[in-house]
Amino acid sequence: MKNDQITGLILAGGRARRMGGVDKGLVELDGRPMVTHVVGRLAPQVGRIIINANRNLAVYRAWSNTVVKDRNGEYDGPLAGVASGLEAADTEFMLTVPCDCPFVANDLTERMYHGLISERAEVAVATDGQRLQPVFMLLARGLLASIESYLATGERKIDKWFENHAVTVVDFSDEPDTFLNINSIEEKEELARRFGFNE
Repeated sequence: MKNDQITGLILAGGRARRMGGVDKGLVELDGRPMVTHVVGRLAPQVGRIIINANRNLAVYRAWSNTVVKDRNGEYDGPLAGVASGLEAADTEFMLTVPCDCPFVANDLTERMYHGLISERAEVAVATDGQRLQPVFMLLARGLLASIESYLATGERKIDKWFENHAVTVVDFSDEPDTFLNINSIEEKEELARRFGFNE
């Protein structure tokens, strides 16, 4: 695998209701916006980073020249963001991660790619050993039409879209911090205490 074969997509297009409606990717953790932590982990693993956001697009351009909104209206869920990312991507594969998981595994891309190729699957999805983490997925750019058709039916759930394709599950139970996410101020404060970050 060569890094330049894969585009990384950071999903930052949600409403963040549990965070009081603030833009989660821009919430500071240890003195830096959360998206900075994700970019720092992901950038060495991919050829290019795209950010999906529905607000503060100009701000997000500090981390990527390509910032895309949901194609099917704002806040249509992560699959709409994935569709926007796939349309903007210029590589055969795209890896997606959320903006609120600051400890993305340093070998996430390599392991996801190996799982996809070795199983001849269309989509690779991460698991923490107990449940799927559907916004951590590697998929072929050619699946854009499938996602568009699915969204056109009014459906939004990623898990249900998976049923249409050959999916392989990649076990990251040895990297549980990859999936530590921040959905509220309380969770942010707890994580900061745990890792000795400045709040």
